[in-house]
Amino acid sequence: MTDAKREHWDEVYRTKAADSVSWYQPTPEPSLRALDEMQLPAAAALIDVGGGASSLVDCLIERGWSDLTVLDIAAPALDVAKERLQGDAIRVVWILADVTMWRPSRRYDLWHDRAVFHFLTEPQQRLAYRRALETGTAPGSVVIIATFAPDGPERCSGLPVQRYDATALAAELGSAFALEREWREGHTTPGGGLQPFQWCVFRRR
Repeated sequence: MTDAKREHWDEVYRTKAADSVSWYQPTPEPSLRALDEMQLPAAAALIDVGGGASSLVDCLIERGWSDLTVLDIAAPALDVAKERLQGDAIRVVWILADVTMWRPSRRYDLWHDRAVFHFLTEPQQRLAYRRALETGTAPGSVVIIATFAPDGPERCSGLPVQRYDATALAAELGSAFALEREWREGHTTPGGGLQPFQWCVFRRR
């Protein structure tokens, strides 16, 4: 984990309310719809990469999911989620790590990433992410990734981003992952702006 990246994201959550950052969703509806369509059982192992303060795990706990992991580079973001969940926080495995520096110790049935991959603007960062992804999944695992679409913002939270359509994202992940579904979503920020997102669902071959 690089100190500069960690400090940047720690500062974001120290200076802004979790429900005021541009990527905030009152409920993670696109993620939940994708999970519903994949029809995975509640016993499936899921990791939310960059999940931070997201309420996705809250929703999954309510649905009876029992094997949940959240990974984030920012400790303050994880703290927001733990405080919100209170006693239910013990149902989640919390990992403080930069995904590009992390080596999974297990495999997950579902890898979920909303808005992490597009911050990886250097080829070596994307390679490191793919290594973690390949280590943390098995044949048959589902991978859900959402990034800014080609007409989405060029920067987010003061950082440059890499934008994707489905073809470009599939090329980045490589032949080990088969694209099963893709769609665009217009995300409305807390400030009222509209951010076009590209969503993709892959299956590990």
